[in-house]
Amino acid sequence: MVQSHFTHELFEFLLELRANNNREWFGENKGRYEQHLKEPLLAFIEDFEPYLHSISEHFVADTRANGGSMFRIYRDVRFSKDKTPYKTQAAVQFRHEAGKSVHAPGFYLHLAPGEVFAGVGLWRPDTAALGRIRERIVVDQAGWEAAVTDPGFVEEFDLEGDSLKRPPKGFDPEHPRIEDLKRKDHVATCIFDEEEVTQPGFIDDFADACRMASPYMEFLTQAVGLPY
Repeated sequence: MVQSHFTHELFEFLLELRANNNREWFGENKGRYEQHLKEPLLAFIEDFEPYLHSISEHFVADTRANGGSMFRIYRDVRFSKDKTPYKTQAAVQFRHEAGKSVHAPGFYLHLAPGEVFAGVGLWRPDTAALGRIRERIVVDQAGWEAAVTDPGFVEEFDLEGDSLKRPPKGFDPEHPRIEDLKRKDHVATCIFDEEEVTQPGFIDDFADACRMASPYMEFLTQAVGLPY
């Protein structure tokens, strides 16, 4: 029988961490973190690699505990008013092989109590990458529309992220896709729930979502000059 990667204990741990976000509590419960978050996430990353490479061989499933596909639970509080030391979500990003940061093209999984979703695309791409995406939308409007209006994609995914209030400089304010040209993020999300995530077949469901978003990902990845 196929085992599920994630259990309800993952969400219970994160819920308790929200109420006890301090080093003392975490130290006392680190065994739970290892058992219900870290080990299952690393196993999911390892098991997802063949699914990922069936979509694109240019994305990476990295099982390193530090610097790999799994996000660290420790927050960077250096420039934040919020000094709580731990994140209250678990997350994975299968990043493009050329990507050096979270801003690279990637397939993303977010697990938090009451907030479970798959994400695809580029979050906060730099100015040069964003410019290339905008130019590609103008040059290949038909290709962009085919990706973002595909019925399966539209049914499963919502386009998210921040946008400019005004049209970007150098682009026609009357362009038919002006709202897309105003985007500062190019991400799409597909909502799941805790029950789905804890089922044995969730890895297949996540792969199906990534596959459904593949034309969107291909357009964005190639737009920033990377192979898909």
